[in-house]
Amino acid sequence: EAAAIAEQVGHGSGSEQGLFLCSSAPVGVSAMFGNRHLQNRVIQAGDQYTLLIENNGPGGFYTELGRTCVLGRASQEMKDEFAFVLEAQQFVLERLKPGALCKDIFESYNEFMRRNGRPEEKRLHCHGQGYDMVERPLVRFDETMAIRKNMNIVVHPTYATARTFSWVCDNYLIGANGVAEKLHKFPQEIFELS
Repeated sequence: EAAAIAEQVGHGSGSEQGLFLCSSAPVGVSAMFGNRHLQNRVIQAGDQYTLLIENNGPGGFYTELGRTCVLGRASQEMKDEFAFVLEAQQFVLERLKPGALCKDIFESYNEFMRRNGRPEEKRLHCHGQGYDMVERPLVRFDETMAIRKNMNIVVHPTYATARTFSWVCDNYLIGANGVAEKLHKFPQEIFELS
């Protein structure tokens, strides 16, 4: 129902399609988001809730936005890991410069994760978006396309432990010398709803 509300709001603002992934769990249990058939848990007081909105706007271009909220208070571990994913996102953003090779960004990101005792990236954590939800360039080991000016790039470092799901998801516009603008104005925080 919560994901359906997000979809309805998107459609009301001119979106035609998208993907809305969410999950809930008690604080202290990893709440990795999933597709509709995995979204049937009743949200309880004190739970954490994750929501990823990937939809296109009235002009047809896609962006993504994802956050976690808690119907109560976030644990210190959640706060600490969220601070780290913001650091991980910033690490990638500093490397998104015109001419940068995606495979180099991917390799340096995984080295950063290893150095900080976090799992290496096995998924697609940074990629282009446009009229399709996922477009090249793909920041991964086998991408041959380089970063270019005016690309719409989403950066969403994500990992799970037994006790927490840590992530952040935002889109950025690449300028002549690197990231020129964060396309969303939504705050980068865990939302504590009490």
